[in-house]
This record gives sequence, structure tokens and C-alpha cells, in this order.
Amino acid sequence: INEVKEIVKEEIKEVVITGIHVASYGKDFEDGTRLIDLLEEINKIDEIERIRLGSLEPNIVTEDFAKRLAKVDKICPHFHLSLQSGCDQTLRRMNRHYSADEYEAGVKMIRAYFKHPAITTDIIVGFPQETEEEFEATCAFARRIAFAQIHVFKYSRRQGTMADAMTGQVDETIKNQRSEKLIGIEKELEKEYQKYFIGKKEEVLLEEVQLIEGREYVVGYNERYVRIAVSCTEMPDAKERCNTIATVKIERHLTDEILLGVYQ
Repeated sequence: INEVKEIVKEEIKEVVITGIHVASYGKDFEDGTRLIDLLEEINKIDEIERIRLGSLEPNIVTEDFAKRLAKVDKICPHFHLSLQSGCDQTLRRMNRHYSADEYEAGVKMIRAYFKHPAITTDIIVGFPQETEEEFEATCAFARRIAFAQIHVFKYSRRQGTMADAMTGQVDETIKNQRSEKLIGIEKELEKEYQKYFIGKKEEVLLEEVQLIEGREYVVGYNERYVRIAVSCTEMPDAKERCNTIATVKIERHLTDEILLGVYQ
């Protein structure tokens, strides 16, 4: 809390609560304080306009957590729930303590309390012994969840880990093929998620001026972590407007990953 109060003196508009195990925050406190209590306290700090959560473990999403979080009016409806695989057999080999069904139940819970939330995730392809059928199950699961973004990683061996000692290491060529296929699915899902915003007015935290296809744009993010660009010809004072929140009407896709908006 003290750190956030210091940050706002620098006119920071958004804070991201992040760490290695964010969902475990407070488990070592004797007073019963947990992550949701912290978020409720940060929400009371007037100068902060947005609170964004970092990567969360799926098992933190309970009805009580979702219900209380929905009342934190500054929380960004963007949830990065680490998946790693959409196949239960692979999850067990990874020693993950949740199933695909449990993960999906958490996503449904979030969607019950938040309108069009961005669900993003990490997926590893080519984990030891991953069969083609297991990989296809992950692809199907990704489509069913309709992720807003997926960070795709190819499994890499690390000496001394349990996975490194496993038999059935997947060939690098197969890893590359699976990675390319899942990245292709990710691009489809991301573009489909972003279509929702076309024609709508969005609050965009403007961050920086970028050169895109030879033209200058001021680029930022809405609450759901969608990148939105406004032409600098539409916003002559673009550089001065960085680190402010602007109302922008979304017109269309500027690129596969960035939406084009008009300053209102």
C-alpha cells in the first residue's frame, strides 16, 4: 500500500500486481489477509485509476473471489490464467494441480461476473511424451475457451528437472510444427476477440508514439489489454497526451494485433 502511494506521486495511472505466485499472497500472514483484501485496499487510493492483475493460478478463482473482485471498480477485466496444456494427461505429467475442466469452470466463473473479460494464458507445446492427440486436445481446448491472447512456448530441457529426466522427449521439428500451428490459432482468436470493440468507445491509457507502416500513432491499452492506436494527425498533441486516459472510438483493425481508433 505504501509503495502504491509513492507511485501515484509520479502520476502513474495504472498499477500491475504481479509476482511469482500472486495467488498465494497473504498465505503466510496470521491475520487472514489475502490477495482480494489487498486489491480492495488499493482500490481506495483515489489517484490510482486502474488495477491490473499479473499471472494467476487457476485455482484462485472461486465464487467468493470473483464476487468480491467484481466490486473492485478499478480492476481491469483482464485475467491471465496460466494453463500450460489443455490435456489432463499432460497436466498430470507437468505436476499441475488442476484439470482442464477445473480451469474451464474458473473461466466460466469470471465470465459470469465480468462483461467480455480478456482471458489470456501461457501454453507449452512439446512437453515430454506429448502425443499428437494430446496436442490436438490442447488446440481444441484453446478454441473452446476462446482466449484473447496465448503466449506459446516450446518446451526446453533444463538440467536437473524431473521433466529433463523423462523418457519420450519430443523432437525439435515436431515442437516447431506444433508451435506454429498454435500461434496460428492464437492469431485467429485474438482477432476474433478484438472484433467486439469495433464501433465502441473505449477508455485507452495512451503510452507512447510509434511508427506503424510509415505513419505516427499514439498507442495504448484499454482495460482489457487490447492495443489501440490513434493517428497523430488526429491528435496533434499526442506526445503530451501520453500517460493520460482518452476516450477513443474504435473504427477497424490497423494491423492484425492493433485496433485503430479516433479520439473523441
